[in-house]
Amino acid sequence: MDLRRFDIVCPGRAVAVILVLSAALSPGQSASRGLPVPLAGNPGNIFLAGQDASVALPPGAGGGWQLLDAGEKILSEPAVQDGRVSLGRLPVGFYRLRARNDSNVWVSLGVLAPLKAPTPASSPVALDVAMAWFYGADRMGAVANLCALAGVNWVRDRLTWAHMEPRRGQWAPDTAYDASARIQAEAGLRVLQVHHASPEWANPRRQRFPLDLRDAYRFQREMARRWKGQVLAFEPWNEADIPNFGGHTGAEMAAHQKAAYLGLKAGNPEAVACLNVFAAHRAEHLADLQDNQAWPYFDTFNLHHYEAFERYPQLYAAFRAVSAGKPLWVTECARPVKWAGSDRLKEPADADLRLQAERVAKTFALSIHEGSAATFYFLLPHYVEGQTQFGILRPDLTPRPAFVALAAVGRLMAGARPLGKLNGPPAQQGCLFQVQADGHTRRLLVAWDDHAPSELALPAEPEAVFDHFGRERNASRTIRLTAAPRFVFLDAEAAARLPLSPPPRAPERLGGEPSPVVLQALWPADKLLLEKSACRIAPNGPAAVPLGVYNFSSQPVRGSLSIRAPRGWKVAPLKPLSLEPDARAEVSLAIDLTGASEPLEGTVRVEGDFGPAGRPVLSMRCVATR
Repeated sequence: MDLRRFDIVCPGRAVAVILVLSAALSPGQSASRGLPVPLAGNPGNIFLAGQDASVALPPGAGGGWQLLDAGEKILSEPAVQDGRVSLGRLPVGFYRLRARNDSNVWVSLGVLAPLKAPTPASSPVALDVAMAWFYGADRMGAVANLCALAGVNWVRDRLTWAHMEPRRGQWAPDTAYDASARIQAEAGLRVLQVHHASPEWANPRRQRFPLDLRDAYRFQREMARRWKGQVLAFEPWNEADIPNFGGHTGAEMAAHQKAAYLGLKAGNPEAVACLNVFAAHRAEHLADLQDNQAWPYFDTFNLHHYEAFERYPQLYAAFRAVSAGKPLWVTECARPVKWAGSDRLKEPADADLRLQAERVAKTFALSIHEGSAATFYFLLPHYVEGQTQFGILRPDLTPRPAFVALAAVGRLMAGARPLGKLNGPPAQQGCLFQVQADGHTRRLLVAWDDHAPSELALPAEPEAVFDHFGRERNASRTIRLTAAPRFVFLDAEAAARLPLSPPPRAPERLGGEPSPVVLQALWPADKLLLEKSACRIAPNGPAAVPLGVYNFSSQPVRGSLSIRAPRGWKVAPLKPLSLEPDARAEVSLAIDLTGASEPLEGTVRVEGDFGPAGRPVLSMRCVATR
């Protein structure tokens, strides 16, 4: 998603301020994960079941107020005292206090079931929070606490490279990003960091990768060192395959990934080096990345999508095919809704708020079934693009219904691993998982019917049934399904009798060791054909293709480069190379298509042989155009 405006607006004010923080974790530590409890004052009006709920009303609010549940049923008309209402102990769910004389004025609150066991470190339930860009240091602790209460395992943050390294080799002191990393780690959250722009000194076209990959290597190395024990995973770029974030080819993404991976592992060998994440789903880009043998240089294969649910099988199959058997991380996904009415509030209509909440469990269930090891819902904070509202919190941190639905997923789908998909009427959807709900290994069926209410007959009476807000419902062998998902716990024997299709199999894990020698095609951006993930070359006469060759090892290297090209393409041989540590050489690859037969489209492959330093690969898709 396009969060570029926060690159300038939000963090800039934080770099210059002095942050007063609680005791920070030292670089080698990570916070132990216990059972979270709400902070004093219950920020965001989020309470745990069993707490007395007391809610402040908007300043100057007068008249009567009504307490409504998620179904808009009026529960009470509480008295107002000193600008607050006391609501007592409410059951799990989403609630609103609505002004009796103006239905557009309301205050929300959520009641969550307390976690009975710490969220397992293997849980795939994750959330894009963008903490450093959306929240000042005075609110970060509250936001991190809300994530922990909701059973979130991983959180995704946002970083601006130029704020951390305003000049090459000059590192900023304590920043909003440092505060964000510390506070989320202290809350027991596992942090993934991402950035998407170069400093101007690294590339005047900031949305593009740095021109010299040594800058990417050093930046990732320093960030991995700086946040060891706090930021556990890094995406070296956000959505590099689309124009908003540079419009890079698969070959460019592979070269940048290799340098970033080597830098991250040099800074902290334990850091999770994620793939610089895909936004689009073009077969050409995926094949181009695969041809460049990037898989030894990422620990997780990362992708984004905002697809319709019925498209998930096709979408995930395409990415699994080029994942090299590495874990899939879906670091942005959702089915967002539109906002309506006030341009100031940008609040979805009630029907869309309900729809947003119903889609949360479906998003996680279908993504995890397709093989995602970590699914990051987009997005926690109030954030709009055009008419679309993504956020599940309002600007004052109070919840939309989708936040309470997320907490149900975090608690009930903790540690979810797919076991199969329900075989039944086409309209009925259901995914079975092994989960660690409440600290116990259990079988969980997440089921719904998007088209019309229907009945699902179970093999045996379930152990427990919950709705999409995490409210316990009557357990029966026949479950009434609607568009709002049900969480159905079954014993292992009953679950084994469900008619299921198995989850998709992960491809075989590919081998290979990363080479410290990295090859880079130095094509100008205006010479690229993004839709083909290719570079343009002249159809007649010679073309000079500049290549960068890097040595990211601590030892000198010496080797040769061989070239393979389509039949009829003339390529000049390259001389042997010697590179000192941290050195970069630029060589020119001559390609001549004179007399070549149509179509003038093909792949040029450069293979290195650097002895103990490995055999680096660069594969370039080329298209002859005038």
